[in-house]
Amino acid sequence: MTAATHSTLFPQVPETPDAVLDGLDPEQREVALALHGPVCVLAGAGTGKTRAITHRIAYGVRAGILQPATVLAVTFTNRAAGEMRGRLRQLGATGVQARTFHSAALRQLQYFWPKAVGGELPRLLERKVQLVAEAAARCELRLDRNELRDVTGEIEWAKVTQTVPADYPAAVAKTQRDAPRDPAVLAQIYSTYEQLKRDRSVIDFEDVLLLTVGILQDRHDIADHVRGQYQHFVVDEYQDVSPLQQRLLDLWVGDRDNLCVVGDASQTIYSFTGATPDHLLNFRTRHPGATVVKLVRDYRSTPQVVHLANGLLSQARGRAADHRLELVSQRDKGPEPVYAEYPDEPHEAEATARRVRDLIAAGVPAGEIAILYRVNSQSEVYEQALADAGVPYQLRGAERFFERAEVREAGTALRGAARAGRNDSLLDGAEDLAAQVRAVLSTKGWTTRPPAGSGAVRDRWESLAALVRLAEDFETAKPGATLTDLVRELDERAAAQHAPTVQGVTLASLHAAKGLEWDAVFLVGLTEGMMPIAYAKTEEQIEEERRLLYVGVTRARHHLSLSWSLARSPGGRASRRPTRFLNGLRSGSTAPGARGGAGGGGTGGGGGIDRGTGRSAGAAERRSEAVERRPRQPVRCRVCGRTLTDAGEMKLMRCEECPSDMDEALYGRLLDWRAGQAARLSQPDYCVFTEKTLMAIAEAVPSTEGELVVIAGVGNRKLTRFGADVLAICAGETVGEGPEEGAAES
Repeated sequence: MTAATHSTLFPQVPETPDAVLDGLDPEQREVALALHGPVCVLAGAGTGKTRAITHRIAYGVRAGILQPATVLAVTFTNRAAGEMRGRLRQLGATGVQARTFHSAALRQLQYFWPKAVGGELPRLLERKVQLVAEAAARCELRLDRNELRDVTGEIEWAKVTQTVPADYPAAVAKTQRDAPRDPAVLAQIYSTYEQLKRDRSVIDFEDVLLLTVGILQDRHDIADHVRGQYQHFVVDEYQDVSPLQQRLLDLWVGDRDNLCVVGDASQTIYSFTGATPDHLLNFRTRHPGATVVKLVRDYRSTPQVVHLANGLLSQARGRAADHRLELVSQRDKGPEPVYAEYPDEPHEAEATARRVRDLIAAGVPAGEIAILYRVNSQSEVYEQALADAGVPYQLRGAERFFERAEVREAGTALRGAARAGRNDSLLDGAEDLAAQVRAVLSTKGWTTRPPAGSGAVRDRWESLAALVRLAEDFETAKPGATLTDLVRELDERAAAQHAPTVQGVTLASLHAAKGLEWDAVFLVGLTEGMMPIAYAKTEEQIEEERRLLYVGVTRARHHLSLSWSLARSPGGRASRRPTRFLNGLRSGSTAPGARGGAGGGGTGGGGGIDRGTGRSAGAAERRSEAVERRPRQPVRCRVCGRTLTDAGEMKLMRCEECPSDMDEALYGRLLDWRAGQAARLSQPDYCVFTEKTLMAIAEAVPSTEGELVVIAGVGNRKLTRFGADVLAICAGETVGEGPEEGAAES
């Protein structure tokens, strides 16, 4: 089949094992060839991690190194598992098991239950909410639908973190978790729920993992059977593994080391479900001889988007930030990210809708545009603005605003109050429209102060608060409007937004956007209190909010807009402030004490391969804080002063076309030294330093560590490993053999 007739929907199966490797970049190829021993792939957003690991499996199978039936690849969603199976089939690697943790565990549990326990496996409880409601009732508590969702979520969190009911209150206190109810009461509900399951011989999804773990721990013969079948393991999105999933993985692997994990600590945004990046960050400690490969070539986003993403992480703190990856865009230049400030939320929504309409008119498909926000209750004003602009849209990960249960219930209550008029005692003393709405919605859970913490109760309150705000705005726009007028307005809005859409702009929360990408992304409502969210109090919670914004930024391929409004409604007090996360990144803002250099680099370093030396990586990664870190500022050409966005130009600190004052002889000596280092480390030259970085060094001719570390592409780690050699070469001295094998950038 010729290239002209070949469809990308039905790609040709590679004819040979080596052909499987065609088209992979050097780091992806290294992943594909690392078929033995523990392997850790640190893969930044848009760097082709799924491509790398599926080609790894396919190459191993096609080359006869891996037997398909002995490979188990696990991930977290059915969609991701399906995509992995599809890619493996296209590469000619059929027979490999690609499943979610729960799916793989359930198959094993069904097969081994008769032998391990006897009889049939208890019935799987599809939805645990009803049983949680019954457990609460037995504890003399009546929970509404949203409270049930929150309590159910707490039970799930307790189980995946292997916390039994008796230990739940202490676990909440230790983790500073915002529990939706008194922890002692929740522990009682949790205990009663577990007893009800035993009485009725049913299990839930968390039990699938717990019971599989129990059988593999207690029955060594069954554990040996499983390990005999599965001998090679691949785990995608490893930063999202819970303690329970890690325990199951340990039992699957046993004392072998054929394990490949893939993840990015900077994309850890689900800690509230029990996910933790600790297993990813501790991988080198647990497996000292592991091969670590970094994927940092970003094929998704333009240099402008990548520059902003790197800038966000350069200001991050905490352990995940110490392991961040500095992305390098592989795409052509694109437009600069747009920062937009508006007087109020309606103006922000209307302007966003206009810009979306303009992009569609310019040829960007509606399905390639997304508007992303922090919480689902923010969607209503954008739903309305898009409907008014005649732009089709679709919601992802949430019901449409007017289809939410609490909004429908509120509408029914408002409609009843409008019919009753002044005969409704609930409206006594409520003189204006907004006061009447607040009085009615107070019976449905609205209060003047939001509930603490996150979860369904907070979501419900946010929806009702949005209705209160809408009533206030409606009364301002139409003085003298009645409750009947407002109900009519709500009905018209609901009808307008129920129009069917096939290809539409995506409206989604930042959490729901994980794993997706669009040509154009609008990040809206970026104000303090929303980003970071108001209930994020600890440093860990704040940093997870920063990572959530990073995920949002890296969803964009080409166009990126970030906006905020100074007031909630027209004429309101302009008291809001844009998110602190953009300080120093947008024009006119003051940079905090940033980490890394102007290029967004730092301890994360560049891409490359680190072959394990049998030592813990911890000591090598610790660095004295003696080197002063400079605040992040726009990178400008040191010759003409133009703002630089291209990664290569930023390393040189000048435009490509501007004249160079490079010391050619020094550059030659640095190239020779790099070649020797790369040969000793058995790594590509660029894993030591890129040519652009060496050119920048030869132009700057640094004489101190402080002068060297600020050159983009150096950073603290490479300063530690190669700084003495580089400074000696710059001083005209002869250097020795350099660092031992394995000391390259990890």
